[in-house]
Amino acid sequence: MANVKSKSFPAGKAFETADRLHSAAIHLLRRLRVRDRESGVGPAQLSALSVLVFGGPRSLGELAEAEQVRPPTMSRIVAGLEREGLVRRHATDDGRRVRLEASAKGTKILQQGRKRRVESLAKALSSLSEKEQQQLGDFVELLQQVIRNL
Repeated sequence: MANVKSKSFPAGKAFETADRLHSAAIHLLRRLRVRDRESGVGPAQLSALSVLVFGGPRSLGELAEAEQVRPPTMSRIVAGLEREGLVRRHATDDGRRVRLEASAKGTKILQQGRKRRVESLAKALSSLSEKEQQQLGDFVELLQQVIRNL
């Protein structure tokens, strides 16, 4: 991904750093996502499942909003997750709504996938010196602070 240079963007070190970080984050996630193929579950389904596993039960509408898709699209995604036994529907007091919850199988698949991605990343980090690993750890703390400010 090339650096963005345009008169419509603010100049300065913060913008340059943000541009480089944006590109690096995208490349990092793309490289790690390759390991997700081993789960046998498609990317859209894995993404929706991760919301339920790490964020807890949701209504279909809440899940669609979290995944930034329309409810009919999310209905199809959830139907596939249900067929695979990765998600369960639970009735609510309001008979028109249901809560979606990750099953034990869905949770296990997500945890195994996360483990594979983290192991791949740890292997790559092991090529860094101890000092570089410490610097990267410090960077992660700063990045978490930036995320809280978004």
